[in-house]
Amino acid sequence: MRLRVALLVVFAIAATVRAAAAQGTLEGTVTDATARPLAGVRVTLARPTVSDPVQTRLSTTDDAGTYRIEGIPAIPHEVRFTRIGYGARTLEASFADDETTRLDVTLSEAVIAMERLVVIGSRAQPRTATQSMVPLDVVSASELTGQGTADLSSQLRSVLPSYNVADEPISDAATIARPVSIRNLAPEQTLVMVDGKRRHRSAVIVLWNGNGVADGAQGPDISTLPSIAMSRVEVLRDGASAQYGSDAIAGVINVVPKNNRSGGSFEVRAGRYQEGDGDMVTAAGNIGLPLGENGFLSLSGEFGQSDPTSRSIQRNDAAALGASGFPVRDPAQIWGSPDVDDNVKLFANTGYAFGGGTELYGFGNYHTKRVEGGFYFRNPNTRDAVFSIDGGETLLIGDVLDARDGVLDGSANCPVVHIVNNVPDRAAMERVRSDPNCFSFQELFPGGFTPQFGGDALDASAVGGIKGTTAGIEWDLSAGWGTHRIDFLMKNTVNASLGPETPTEFRPGINQQREFNLNLDVHYELGEGTLLAGGFERRVESFEIVRGDRASWELGPYLEQGLSAASNGFPGFGPLSEGRWDRRNVAVYGDVHREGADDRWQAGLALRLEDFEDFGTTFNGKLSGRLRLVEGFALRSSASTGFRAPTPGQQNLRHIGTIYDLTLMELVNSGTIPPTSAVARRRGGTQLQPETSVNVALGAALTRGPLIVTADYFRVAVSDRINLSTDYTLEPHEIDELVAEGVEGARNLARFRYYNNDFSTRTQGVDLVASYSPPALSGNTTFNLLFNYTHTRVTEYAGEDPNRLPSADVPLRVRQLREALPTTRGSLSATHRAGRLRFFGKVGYFSGWYDWLDDYTYGGKALVDAEVAYTLANSVTVTLGAENLFNTFTDVNPGAAANVGNLYSQNSPFGFNGGLFYVRASYAFDW
Repeated sequence: MRLRVALLVVFAIAATVRAAAAQGTLEGTVTDATARPLAGVRVTLARPTVSDPVQTRLSTTDDAGTYRIEGIPAIPHEVRFTRIGYGARTLEASFADDETTRLDVTLSEAVIAMERLVVIGSRAQPRTATQSMVPLDVVSASELTGQGTADLSSQLRSVLPSYNVADEPISDAATIARPVSIRNLAPEQTLVMVDGKRRHRSAVIVLWNGNGVADGAQGPDISTLPSIAMSRVEVLRDGASAQYGSDAIAGVINVVPKNNRSGGSFEVRAGRYQEGDGDMVTAAGNIGLPLGENGFLSLSGEFGQSDPTSRSIQRNDAAALGASGFPVRDPAQIWGSPDVDDNVKLFANTGYAFGGGTELYGFGNYHTKRVEGGFYFRNPNTRDAVFSIDGGETLLIGDVLDARDGVLDGSANCPVVHIVNNVPDRAAMERVRSDPNCFSFQELFPGGFTPQFGGDALDASAVGGIKGTTAGIEWDLSAGWGTHRIDFLMKNTVNASLGPETPTEFRPGINQQREFNLNLDVHYELGEGTLLAGGFERRVESFEIVRGDRASWELGPYLEQGLSAASNGFPGFGPLSEGRWDRRNVAVYGDVHREGADDRWQAGLALRLEDFEDFGTTFNGKLSGRLRLVEGFALRSSASTGFRAPTPGQQNLRHIGTIYDLTLMELVNSGTIPPTSAVARRRGGTQLQPETSVNVALGAALTRGPLIVTADYFRVAVSDRINLSTDYTLEPHEIDELVAEGVEGARNLARFRYYNNDFSTRTQGVDLVASYSPPALSGNTTFNLLFNYTHTRVTEYAGEDPNRLPSADVPLRVRQLREALPTTRGSLSATHRAGRLRFFGKVGYFSGWYDWLDDYTYGGKALVDAEVAYTLANSVTVTLGAENLFNTFTDVNPGAAANVGNLYSQNSPFGFNGGLFYVRASYAFDW
């Protein structure tokens, strides 16, 4: 019996060896729909069965469209045909020993539609989001364009569970470029890529109204990209620094452009808020063109503009001035969205396939716009260093003769103008008006003034590369350049130190961010189910401050009389502030991806070594895995370390801004200075260090026919978190030091702050994503559920555990990080198609949040969106819709009238403008 068994085993082994040794050949021709041969088609024999340990075989069609692969084991294989601009095809083929199998294939021109496929999260082949080892969201092109707004950053807010972007009313440069974030972490802790290539960050550094979480952030601005140019957006909700480098602590947003070589679409949309303002109109288009026989050129453009909104009430102080006869506007201060003009967005994506499998590719964008909005109202009786220097007891009267001779001896004998019950002494004020050697800014602005702030933004990028396969190694060499530039402007304000000669319009200067990236990526399939990947990256990043016009920063002759220097509200950058700061870093990285038979399990290991010229070296790693327990149900998990280097802008910025102090109930000038300043060092400032993180995730994915559910727990611990310090009061001698260091407006400062690494936090929560298409409704109806719960705990602040403090003693900065964003958000939506009609409805919910500017906790709110679309016979679709159908606002700000007049929370996670009605007409075409 034993001998019989042994003989059977030997016979089986011999048969297996003979089968493995048997080899066949595959050949054929690939053509398009018109029978024209296609060159440059990549023919891949997908990973063979377990019995075949040989690496994946590759071939590329020649000019006649033919291909040939020899030495194929005589077992079944999957054969995949791909080429830029054509839909991929996968077929099965069997092979016999010493025989040739012929497989002729026709490919159709099409946008390569991978609505459910993603390329981030792993360097292995693209796969569906539910098959991934990490949590991923895939937002299709129709989900982006099928909304009332054309702004990509706002579009993502309504379709992603943990994504956040706020509307910015009075926020300095953040009004021009709004920061975005995921998982309630800082904006610059999310890496943004376009087609897998790192996107440059904006020139905006959020200094005011970041509500704690975004304070000091400098992240990319994705609103500069036209959404009509995109085929999908992939969002990796997991730490990925070991794979993609600095900034990927919270995750990665990858924007994937269209690559069509024919057809296109055009659309026009218009909208108005239910309050009767904020009119907006946008026109956009995309067209795909063939580039020779083997390439494509996809061109997209968008033009739009939007009017400002106002969600304000009159401030008490302004109302009192109006009652006393002052010509004060009602409302004196506008809280709302800014005016956006000439918003131009262009995008191009191109590729060309050569023989031998080599491809050239490139893409880029160009964007310009002008943004203008309001600042805080300047009270004509009390605004310090412009109208008064004693809190409004008397007016500040300038002496022209003293300004000329530089001797403060009261040469003009100007009168003292007392203020009683909001009214300056009329007789004394008449003497000032009649004397050419005396003046008050009430002569120029009798009702006070509200500065208008904005800027001209320019964003541009270009990425080019070449990729191919050599000896079974796939390689991709690319270079990318990007810049973001803001030329600031100020209107309806003064440089008080210039006296009556001051202009009222200024150009305070320019912030510019530039980046250059060089990447080499390689992939090698090592036998069955094993992928090796690696690469090299070099980055050069620079931040530049360009000097503003002289009047915006000049210390005028009236400075010694107590009148403030520089453009009021946003001081200009002077000769001591201007400069350019560069940083270079290099990185090497590697990945190993392993899969079991039939994709039963997956495992991945990623390592990255990165060296910064100013911070030294950091080493990070990531482990991830997925296990399918039964068909359609799998568990997944990951653990990683991460990092984020402070930007050159954060290290070197010098800025002065005006904020409203709720305790003093008055405007206060506050400065942000470099942490290495001597003044900052006295308060504990040091050279900034990189943030570090530890990420852990555990999730499950369920697929049961039309039902797809994913649930993921995440935990992100960030140490040495970069943020802005508390405010410190300046000593008189420190003001002189700051002026010498380049802070030109320091003579007007009452307090200052700087960047530091004082925080450590732990953010954890759960994401739930579900989709269901009931078979009983013939697949015409789809339900989608999104849910996110996120909680942040500050584990260390300035070396101490703030959780041991009584609630009344918890620092504001700690409370902001804990409570500034909703802990819970979710939505339930449904889409139904009935012939040419499409109906959409959604109910969304945001839990409460703390707004530090109002010192008030706002309650949670539910919002309803609705849309109906009808497609005409000529491929024209007309859509009517409403975002926030029932015009829901935040709770009314209880301190609005007593303070600065914002009727609702300016840090609302769903905006403060209320409901939006819109109409959209689109036309899709092909040829």
